Amino acid sequence: MSFDLKKKAEEVVDKLKKDPKLLKEFEKDPVKALEKLSGIDLPDEQLKPVIAAVKAKLATGEAAELLGKLGKAFK
Repeated sequence: MSFDLKKKAEEVVDKLKKDPKLLKEFEKDPVKALEKLSGIDLPDEQLKPVIAAVKAKLATGEAAELLGKLGKAFK
């Protein structure tokens, strides 16, 4: 099975951002949440790169949002 890691991570991030309940599930058990969100049923070791990409995208998005808010506070 082959898939585009970046594309799949972006799809999952979009779904997580729209649903706080899913985001909490992802934070608690990323493997189970990723399998549920993506329909991918692979061994945990093969899902780790997707999980890492999703976490990086979420962190980047959260950091960018926080910096944007901070920037507005100093105007």
